Amino acid sequence: MKICLILLAVLASVSFQSGCTRFGVPGQHVTVPEAGPNSLAGYLAPEALPDSSALLPPPPSPGSAALASDQEASQKMLALRGTPRGTQLWTLATLDADLTFPPAAGTFSCALNAPISEKDTPHLYLLLRRTLADAGNSTDKAKKKYSRIRPFVVNKEPSCTPDWEKSIASSGSYPSGHSAVGWTWALILGEIVPERTDAILARGLAFGESRVVCNVHWQSDVTEGRVMAAGVVARLHADPTFRSDLEAAQAELAALRGKGLKPQRDCAAEAAAMAK
Repeated sequence: MKICLILLAVLASVSFQSGCTRFGVPGQHVTVPEAGPNSLAGYLAPEALPDSSALLPPPPSPGSAALASDQEASQKMLALRGTPRGTQLWTLATLDADLTFPPAAGTFSCALNAPISEKDTPHLYLLLRRTLADAGNSTDKAKKKYSRIRPFVVNKEPSCTPDWEKSIASSGSYPSGHSAVGWTWALILGEIVPERTDAILARGLAFGESRVVCNVHWQSDVTEGRVMAAGVVARLHADPTFRSDLEAAQAELAALRGKGLKPQRDCAAEAAAMAK
């Protein structure tokens, strides 16, 4: 299995044509192969990905302080349910759970202060789709090795994605694939638009925290997902195709932001949910 079940589930629901044209090389059109049903292959071959099973420590053991911290973070979020603050967080967590495109393309649009879409930013759109696969795949080995039980299975409380609970209940919780994806995107976008780095990184942190709010991951799952993201981004920079696409996306986004176009998401609601 090349990617965890949750990422397979969301990627399989993307309604795109077979393959996708890569625009990163001027004057050249290359078809990016599909990795699965309507999902694009990443930039990195499986053997080029950081090995999560070798890099990450085991998840917190029973009776450990680390496990107690995970449980405390989970209970804190569960206690907020039904409150105005809890509703804000729950709404954002539900939005963040959806990694399908086109919705996921707008995840960082408020942080970037620019709309992200296949029409307006095709280079960046493609970059996000391909790095989604790289980041998600990087967590797969550790997920299989440790098979950590997810919070909603343990505490019997609902998740923000009830339709997925049956399919992900037996998939490993550690590390978080979503968190790896979100932090990968944050690191890449911070490089593309450095003047927006603080807002972008804050959004990336909130994206990972949404997994605890959603009751599908423990905090340590999220933390180690970010570790894998850092490894993936470092490795991506050695890939010439990625670097070419990154440069094209940077020029494209700079031109778009120069037009003063605004995000099409509810940025006020997002900011309220992210407020500390």
